[in-house]
Amino acid sequence: MRLWALTALLAGGLCAETVAGLKWTSPEGWKNEGSRPMRAATYAVPAAGGDQDRAECVVYFFGAGQGGSVEANIERWKGQFTNAGKTAEAKVQKRTVHGLPVTTIESAGEYSGMGGPMATEKTVKAGYRLLGAIVEGPVGNVFMKFVGPVKTVEENRKKFEAMIGSFAPESSK
Repeated sequence: MRLWALTALLAGGLCAETVAGLKWTSPEGWKNEGSRPMRAATYAVPAAGGDQDRAECVVYFFGAGQGGSVEANIERWKGQFTNAGKTAEAKVQKRTVHGLPVTTIESAGEYSGMGGPMATEKTVKAGYRLLGAIVEGPVGNVFMKFVGPVKTVEENRKKFEAMIGSFAPESSK
């Protein structure tokens, strides 16, 4: 990439990110809080007007062959949302982006997937939405989980979709 193009990209708030032989472009206005154990990136997404909580989009890479199958993760994510005490409906789709298989999931309701495996108490948040994607890359699966209040997630749906659409092998131009 030419220096002027890179400068323009960075000035616009967009940043090319990489993990596991894949690259993507982070959405404008989403603050990358950096990597953490098992997290390639953690994006803070500002709350939409009327929402009290911000949303978070995490890009996970657990290592080659790690993190479980696509199906196991989709099922786990489904189980994190309930409506009236029952597992919430989820919409799952498959597509190809730049030659990479991608499985997406969408669900909404009461979210109980917060806190991670080390959490001692389960927190439930009503009125939350999940947009998730699993990109099957050359080194392993990359998992994206975008969760937050329904309004905030909806207002950022196009940005999330654009991020999914930007995933490509690092070797591609």
